[in-house]
Amino acid sequence: QVQMVESGGGLVQAGGSLRLSCAASGRAFHSYTMAWFRQAPGKDREFVAGINWNGGNTSYTNSVKGRFTISRDHVKNSVYLQMTGLKPEDTAVYYCAADFPGSQIPVKPDVYDYWGQGTQVTVSS
Repeated sequence: QVQMVESGGGLVQAGGSLRLSCAASGRAFHSYTMAWFRQAPGKDREFVAGINWNGGNTSYTNSVKGRFTISRDHVKNSVYLQMTGLKPEDTAVYYCAADFPGSQIPVKPDVYDYWGQGTQVTVSS
């Protein structure tokens, strides 16, 4: 089992940057695909970025390509989302998710096994 806690959210002006962190507990963290999803009010939860078990493969939704970077640290059992060039449409609650096994990077939220509690990101115009 994997438990995750997100941090790093907040209020930022358009064009600014934030770095989200997801600290995971559990022995098999290194075996999971890790991903970030987001959910804005009244909208479905959407895939933002994902990274496979060894960090050799990453995937991003088109709207964040070139602005967001996902990474993971197996020593710290953590996954990160560096967000730059933030836009008001990036405003949402951001969730960390884990899927086993970690070879693929699914984009559908119902595939993922474990979820964090979410962290709010608000981008003002």
